[in-house]
Amino acid sequence: MSRIATIIAADFEDSELTVPVDKLKENGHEVTLIGLKKGETLEGKKGKATVTTDAAFADVDPDDFDALLIPGGYSPDQLRNHEAPVKFVQAFAGTGKPIAAICHGPQLLIEAGLVRDRRMTSWGSVRTDLQNAGARWEDASVVVDGDFITSRHPGDLEDFTNALLARLDTREEKQAANA
Repeated sequence: MSRIATIIAADFEDSELTVPVDKLKENGHEVTLIGLKKGETLEGKKGKATVTTDAAFADVDPDDFDALLIPGGYSPDQLRNHEAPVKFVQAFAGTGKPIAAICHGPQLLIEAGLVRDRRMTSWGSVRTDLQNAGARWEDASVVVDGDFITSRHPGDLEDFTNALLARLDTREEKQAANA
């Protein structure tokens, strides 16, 4: 079982949170919803999902998690305006563990200064931002580059989630072999 840090703010893209989180839980993984405040109730931008954060950034350590999930919507744009989420993402990137970002999620990776020379995809309007920050943008349902897994939009959720699950399975197999 892996522990997944999922970072969100209000107006996240509903399905980009619920679909991967549900699938991760179905596969035995533990998901922690991290926001600006612990216990904050957040609603998705389409009003189809409402969640309560499990922890605030100040309460968590990136080393305690096996992967990072960044759903899209307006959430990443809000989070990148705060120091704590940006520092969390930077610290998490230093662990070498998988980072999965979909749609507008890469905006937070741009703010954290992590996209230069990476192959990535995103929602179309984020393409120029990624390119200006030095990423090589690709129009694909999922792009895996090292520890980064990115996808374009809700239509890519199956490929995106499967890529994250495959990466987690590979990590768990390596950990078991090294035990």
